Amino acid sequence: MTGYWDLLIAILAGIVQGVVEWLPISSQGNLSLFLTLFDVAPDHALQLALFLQFGTTLSAAVYYRGEIGESLEAVPRWRPRTAFTGQNAVTTFVIVATLATGAIGLPIYFLAIDVASELSGGLFIAAIGVLLVATGALELASKSVEFADRTEPTLRDAVIVGGIQGFSILPGVSRSGVTTSTLLFRSYRAPSAFRLSFLLSIPAGIAAGVLTYVTEGGIPGIGLEMAAVAVLTSAVVGYATIGLLLRVVERVPFWIVCFGLGGLAIVGGGGVALLTA
Repeated sequence: MTGYWDLLIAILAGIVQGVVEWLPISSQGNLSLFLTLFDVAPDHALQLALFLQFGTTLSAAVYYRGEIGESLEAVPRWRPRTAFTGQNAVTTFVIVATLATGAIGLPIYFLAIDVASELSGGLFIAAIGVLLVATGALELASKSVEFADRTEPTLRDAVIVGGIQGFSILPGVSRSGVTTSTLLFRSYRAPSAFRLSFLLSIPAGIAAGVLTYVTEGGIPGIGLEMAAVAVLTSAVVGYATIGLLLRVVERVPFWIVCFGLGGLAIVGGGGVALLTA
C-alpha cells in the first residue's frame, strides 16, 4: 500500500507542478503546501518542489525550442561590443541573469532549508502565505507602470531581474511573478516580459534540480524512482498546459489569486500552529 500511496503522491505532485509553474502564484509555494497535506516534512517539501522544476524546465525548453536554437546559433558570433544587440541580447541576458540568480539564491537556499527544518507544519504554511501575499502585492503594483514597449534587455536588466529571481527560491515567492513584474517595472510590455521570464526559467530550473540532488545526495521524501515519475508527469502536463495558461495569465489578475491563497495559508497555518503548540 505504501508503494501505491507514494506513486499517487508523485503523480499528483507532478500534475500540480505542471499546471502552477506557468502561473505567477509560486509553483514552489503551492506545491510545498500540497505536499504538507500528505505529511511530507517542510524541508523535504521545499526540496522536492525545487527538484520537480526539472519537469517543467523540459516543457519550457521544448516549447521555446525555436528561440533556444536561434540563441545557440548566435553564440559563435557573440562579441562583447554586440552582447546586447539582436539575438545576442537574449543570450547574454539569460547568462548574466542566471549568474546573478546563483549569487543571490544559493545562500538563501541553505538558509531556507535550515529554517524550514525548524518550523512546524502550521508555521511553514503560514510563512508561505505571507510570501504569497507579498508576491501578489508586487504584481498589483506592476499594473500601474507606464510601458515604454522595450523588447531588448540590457546588462542592468539582467542583473536586476536575475537577482530578484534568486529570491524565488523561497516557497511562496513566484519566480514567474516576480521576474515578470520586475520586467514590467523596467518598461517591458507583457508579451516581452513573459517571454524573457520563461526563457530565464530554463537554466534556473535545471540549477534548482541539480542543487537539490547534489546537496542532499538524493531526493528527500519520496525517493528517486517516485521523483522520476513526478518529473515525467510535470513535463507532460506542463507542455500540455503552457500555451493555454500563458493566455490565461494575460487576462486574469493573478495578484487576487495570490492574496486569496496567501490569506488562506496564513489563517490555516496559523490555526494549525496554535492548535499544536
